[in-house]
Amino acid sequence: MKRSLTLVLFLSLLLISACSNGNNNVNNTTNQNNQSENATNDETITYESENGPIEVPADPQRVVVLSSYAGDLIELGVPVVGADAWSLDNPNFKEGLKDAEEVSDESIEKILELEPDLIIGLSNIKNYEKLSEIAPTVTFTYGKEDYLQQHIEIGKVVNKEEEATAWVDDFKQRATDIGDKVRDKIGEDTTISVVESFDKQFYVYGDNWGRGTEILYQAMDLNMPKKVEEMTEDEGYHALSLESVPEYAGDYLILSQDGESEDLEESDVLKNIPAVKNNQVLQVDMDRFYFNDATTLDYQLDIFEKYFLD
Repeated sequence: MKRSLTLVLFLSLLLISACSNGNNNVNNTTNQNNQSENATNDETITYESENGPIEVPADPQRVVVLSSYAGDLIELGVPVVGADAWSLDNPNFKEGLKDAEEVSDESIEKILELEPDLIIGLSNIKNYEKLSEIAPTVTFTYGKEDYLQQHIEIGKVVNKEEEATAWVDDFKQRATDIGDKVRDKIGEDTTISVVESFDKQFYVYGDNWGRGTEILYQAMDLNMPKKVEEMTEDEGYHALSLESVPEYAGDYLILSQDGESEDLEESDVLKNIPAVKNNQVLQVDMDRFYFNDATTLDYQLDIFEKYFLD
C-alpha cells in the first residue's frame, strides 16, 4: 500500500510539473513572438546611397516622395503619405496616392506633420539637411542609373529588392517580345520621334527622358531619326519651334500634349508632314506619359502594344 501511494504521489507531481512547464513554454513562446514583432516594427536596414550608408526602416509605412519615383513605390505596394504636385496630377497614380498630401522640398512643416519614416527625392532637392532631421532621406541623381536599375534601387531602399527585380525581368521580356512584333510589322528601318508640346514650347526627346522613350528606343529597340539622335545626345532633349518640328519628325510621331493643347495635327505646319498624312501619329496624355517609373512604364507599354499591333 505504501509503495502504491508513493507511486501515485510521484506520478501526480510529474503531471503538475509537466503542466507547469507547458504553460511556461506557451508564455515564453508568446513573449518571444511579441518581442519579435516589436523588433520587426523597429528594424532597420542599411542602404548604400550616393551620400553614403543610410539606416532606413525595414518596412516603411509612411513615405514622402519628392521626385518622379512615386510610381515605383506604388508598384511595390509601399504606402505614400506625401508626394510632389506632378505625381499627384498623374491619373496613373490616382489610386496609389489617394491618401497622400501634396508636399515639396520647401514645405518642411507640412512634411514634419506627416511624420514620415522615410523620404525619397532627387539629388537636387532643397533643404536636404532639414529633411534628414525629420526622417532618413535617400536621394538619387536622375539618369545615374538606367531606368530599370533605378526601380531596383528603389526596391533596395524599401527592402523589396526581390520584388523589384522580378518586375524588371518580367517587363524586359514583355517589351522585347512586343518590340520584335512591332519591327516585323512596321519595318526594321522605320523611325519614330517623340515630341512634346508644353507651355507654348516644343521638345524632341532622346532615349532616356521619359515620355515612353526608354521603351521605344531601348526596350523595343526601335529607331529615332538621325537628327534627333544628334541633337539630343548631350542633354537628352532638344527644344524646337513649331516650324522646325517637321525636320525632326520620323515615320511615326508620338505627340505628347496636355489636355488643354490645341490639336497640333491640324496646324498648317504639321498636317503636311508624312507621319500626319499617313495617319501615323499617336497622341498621348502628357501627364500620364511624363515619368519612367514602373507604374508608368507598364502603362506606356500597354499603349504602344495596342497602337502598333491592334
